[in-house]
Amino acid sequence: MAQKKHVAVLMGGWVNERPVSLASGNGCADALEEAGYKVTRVDVGRDIHDQLKRLKPDVVFNALHGPFGEDGCIQGILEFLELPYTHSGVMGSSLAMNKVKAKAVMAAAGIPVTEHLIVNRHDIGRTHPMEPPYVIKPINEGSSFGVLIVNEDHEHPPQELTRADWPYPDVLMCEKFIAGRELTCAVMGDRPLGVIDIVPKGHSFYDYDAKYLEGGSKHILPAKISPFVYQEIQTLSVKAHQALGCRGVSRADFRFDEREHGAGELICLEVNTQPGMTPTSLVPEMAAHEGISFPDLVSWMVEDASCCR
Repeated sequence: MAQKKHVAVLMGGWVNERPVSLASGNGCADALEEAGYKVTRVDVGRDIHDQLKRLKPDVVFNALHGPFGEDGCIQGILEFLELPYTHSGVMGSSLAMNKVKAKAVMAAAGIPVTEHLIVNRHDIGRTHPMEPPYVIKPINEGSSFGVLIVNEDHEHPPQELTRADWPYPDVLMCEKFIAGRELTCAVMGDRPLGVIDIVPKGHSFYDYDAKYLEGGSKHILPAKISPFVYQEIQTLSVKAHQALGCRGVSRADFRFDEREHGAGELICLEVNTQPGMTPTSLVPEMAAHEGISFPDLVSWMVEDASCCR
């Protein structure tokens, strides 16, 4: 019987999403060990190039989230070291992480996206950049960090934007707020998984706490929507995955406005190339619904790993 591969699981890092990455990484490492792989857990620091040269793994499982981990940076290092790795490659990761460029590519592929403006937080002042309601978000952050929702009753833009200790870049994206249901669908290779309806509990939207705290949201799988909309979300998720050049597993997030007096819009918000793999995460839940266990899911990702992704 052939010996299974040595897998280095990258986790942690030094950005805002470090705690989530550690949870994802340790969960994936446990599942890979259960599947029989030799696993080394790597808490990523700025010496990661030297760490990997010493370890010489057969495959790298990328469980990093946020800047450096999913924006093409670590992928470039892995390409340089010629180490096969999971998830998307340099271009796909970089493109999907940049919300503005990703929307342009998706729109060109016929995927519905919402209108937006690029704004500098110092220029917003006391005048709304667009008619409320709208959303302000950093262009290159994940896990809803820095997201601000401006409702119709706001007289002026959020005052957080003028603070000297604003922790995100000055250039932001301002986009039309789409009311309705939060729906998401994962793609595994070129195969769509199920569609989940996310219902945040005690949160105004699917923010960091709703994503990662136990009980922060309710997941309805399969989503109770019309078969046509369900299939359309699956089709658009695969189309977005392919248009952005994603590989391995990705997850597309949507808003669907089906209110009685709503516009009936189905809008793709973004594509996540490094979706969470924590106990409360969506992709493992979707895979389980398809009969794919967590060890089988991460094993598939390891066997799918390559360079030049």
